[in-house]
Amino acid sequence: MDTTQKKLLITGTIVLENELVENSYVIINGEKIEAVGMNSTIPENFQGEIIQYNEPIYVAPGFIDVHIHGANGADTMDATTEAIDTMAQALVKEGTTSFLATTITQEKSAIERALENVADYVKNHNKRGKAEVVGIHLEGPFINPVRKGAQPEQYIIDPSVDQFKQWQEIAEGNIKLVTLAPEQSGGYELIQYLSENGVIPSIGHTDANYTEVEKAVKVGASHVTHLFNGMKGVHHREPGTAGAALLFNELNVELIVDGFHLRPEMVDLVVRVKGTDKITLVTDAMRAKCLKNGVSELGGQKVIVKDGKAVLEDGTLAGSILKMKDSVKNMTRFAKISLPEAVKLASMNPARELHIDDRKGSLEPGKDADIVVLNKDYEPILTICRGTIAYKGD
Repeated sequence: MDTTQKKLLITGTIVLENELVENSYVIINGEKIEAVGMNSTIPENFQGEIIQYNEPIYVAPGFIDVHIHGANGADTMDATTEAIDTMAQALVKEGTTSFLATTITQEKSAIERALENVADYVKNHNKRGKAEVVGIHLEGPFINPVRKGAQPEQYIIDPSVDQFKQWQEIAEGNIKLVTLAPEQSGGYELIQYLSENGVIPSIGHTDANYTEVEKAVKVGASHVTHLFNGMKGVHHREPGTAGAALLFNELNVELIVDGFHLRPEMVDLVVRVKGTDKITLVTDAMRAKCLKNGVSELGGQKVIVKDGKAVLEDGTLAGSILKMKDSVKNMTRFAKISLPEAVKLASMNPARELHIDDRKGSLEPGKDADIVVLNKDYEPILTICRGTIAYKGD
């Protein structure tokens, strides 16, 4: 065996799906996790690199972001290898080891260039040592103009199975999740087609009432894009999209936990109603993430970034500059859940939805060695992507 491919992490605490286990280790061999156990059972004849820290640390599965447009000056819609690579290298600093490159409502040719580019990246540039692109999230253009948010209205079109088939062919099957408004003409047909063909149909940027969401669930809808944002809210005589999202157990919901998109009390409410199995943390981040305050861009629109918040000129929230590490940390504060529960929302839950939990989402032998080491303040100090160190903090 090539011992240079083998690493040993010794840690105070390993973050499993439902518990913290102290005085434990993880052995990595090549791209995979080989073993997890108590320090007292470390093989006596172990040969390889030993990584130790003189401070309390948590070893957790890498985070998976299913809704991210950009970071560090790059955006999926730039449609270049360099843009996706910039994102893949920037995200590891926040503990993200896999992501869905997310598009935005734009003219068809721009969407097609982005899809083609991500497909090429997945095939030719998904190297170890950076976050892995595990597919595409098509956000728009099949949405309701009434709830467009920061999506450019002039490019919105009705949901279409034929149009999706064409785009999926261009994407070489890499579209894994589609955000659409079910109440728009063709919405239910597209939801059923997506569900029957292994793509996650997500309700979002929608003015659907409770009955319309119920119909969407019956034909296969299983996900809700950034709950409460870009949708009909809760009213005591009409539960709306948001109320239905809380009530239907078939629906997994995304949360943007930056303190701007949702008040902490609403985050707490969602956890109390949905539990921790039906929530996925996302950033919905745009290219200004990792950059300083100033003017940026999203979908061809001017975005002003200041004090952790990104808005259009009219004040509409324009995605976020949230980092996944902060989303996890905020969950432990806003909803008073444990670190294992918060990590699950950013790792195992998205892995299960994407049907990649056989290789990602938790620290189990045989899975990809996608690992983030957190300090006592839950800040990443080491990120490993498929067995290769991708980020080493101070």
